[in-house]
Amino acid sequence: MKIRIFTPLLISLPFFLFVSCQTETKKSETTEEVEVEEVTTEKVAVAVLSAKNNSGLSGEVTFIEKDGKVRMQALVENVSEGEHAIHIHAVGDCSADDGTSAGGHWNPTEHDHGKWEEEHFHKGDIGNLIVGSSGKGQIELETELWCIDCDDQTKNIVGKSIIVHAKADDFKSQPSGAAGARIGCGVIEVKK
Repeated sequence: MKIRIFTPLLISLPFFLFVSCQTETKKSETTEEVEVEEVTTEKVAVAVLSAKNNSGLSGEVTFIEKDGKVRMQALVENVSEGEHAIHIHAVGDCSADDGTSAGGHWNPTEHDHGKWEEEHFHKGDIGNLIVGSSGKGQIELETELWCIDCDDQTKNIVGKSIIVHAKADDFKSQPSGAAGARIGCGVIEVKK
């Protein structure tokens, strides 16, 4: 008995194998992992400073939160030359002419007043602005102790006030560093 192999089948068999291999290669190319760059978002808050106690001060304090850290930059003008204390105060209210409506220093952890990140300090104890003969001054700070509009009320700075004082903070006197009158005030609000 003779076995006949159908010739077209033998001719087409290599073609089917080739197509099958090509399809398999394409599948493996599409399953490669692709690295996706992580996008980080910034949160921004601003306090526009207005004059208190007839000081003439103006300025702005900007807060930018990124990667778990808040960077603050305060810029003031029309201020007397020298050092001027700047603090975060507990109440977001600058309606009083003398700035007292902003309450005392923001101190959610109930520590004594002191110098930033030393043994004892309020989370609102920023430090002293250095103002030159031009009447302009600035201070910058970066910290993980603050957040912008988060749920942790021991870190959230939104809704508090920034106060600039007439004198330097001595970092010792309780409860506020003997910094004198409040010459500027602004409420910290999320920038939209």
